[in-house]
This record gives sequence, C-alpha cells and structure tokens, in this order.
Amino acid sequence: MGEMIAQIIGNRIIQTGAIAWVSSQVIKTILHLIVNKKIVWERLIGDGGMPSSHSATVVSVALATGFAAGWDSPVFAVAVFFAIVVMHDARGVRRETGKQAVVINDMLAFFEQMGAGTLTPEQTLKEFVGHTPLQVAAGAILGIIVAVVVNL
Repeated sequence: MGEMIAQIIGNRIIQTGAIAWVSSQVIKTILHLIVNKKIVWERLIGDGGMPSSHSATVVSVALATGFAAGWDSPVFAVAVFFAIVVMHDARGVRRETGKQAVVINDMLAFFEQMGAGTLTPEQTLKEFVGHTPLQVAAGAILGIIVAVVVNL
C-alpha cells in the first residue's frame, strides 16, 4: 500500500495537474481580490473565474502525458481529446448554466422581496460555474507553462 501511495505522489503527470490547478486557483483568488477589493476564500476552491482551472489542469495533464508517454502515444491522444471536451464544456454548457443561475437567483430575490420568504445560501444557485473564451484560453496557456516548467 505504501509503495502504491509513493508511486501516486511521485507521478509526474499527477504532480503537473495538481500544480496547474493550485496555480490557477491562487491566481483566480488574487485577481478576484484586485477587482473586488476583498478576499473571497471560496475562490481558492471554487469554479468559474479567471483563469479557468479546468483548462489549466487538463492542458497540463495532456502535455505531461505527451512528455511521459510520447507525442505519438495513444494515451496522449486520449488526453488531448479529453482536454478539448473539458474546455468546450467549461466554455459552453457550464457557462450557460452560470448565466441561467444569475437569472433564476434574481427571480428568487424578487419573489423574496414580494414576501415569499427568505432563502438560505444553500437554496440559491451557484453562479460561478463556467468560463468565457478568454478565461479558457488563459487557463490553457497557464497549463502549457506549468507543463513545460515541470516536465523539462
């Protein structure tokens, strides 16, 4: 069991993805602080925002896979298409979900003002779930940088 854990911790692909994710979340938190003039700790683990941690993670993992397994390997090809699907989803479906959450939350707030009762934070929908194309691109660039730095 100990050897398996050591192999997982020592896996360069896992390390690369983890570093990309942590880096993007820290950058996201700092940018949110600069723009909004207040620290929101949820940004350290939350979805949405600049840069896309989803994009940074999957791009870094795909490139780390290429470095480890070869650029012509089947596993690299799978990782590339996995990254494309994740980034498309972050920019498309998840972004639309966030837009819908804003509208629904506004409607719920309006109903609340009309006397329909008070909503708890758990009853409101999460609005930061998707990304703009710029946020996805920034995440992809960060993923490339992390993968190159960690793997060269």
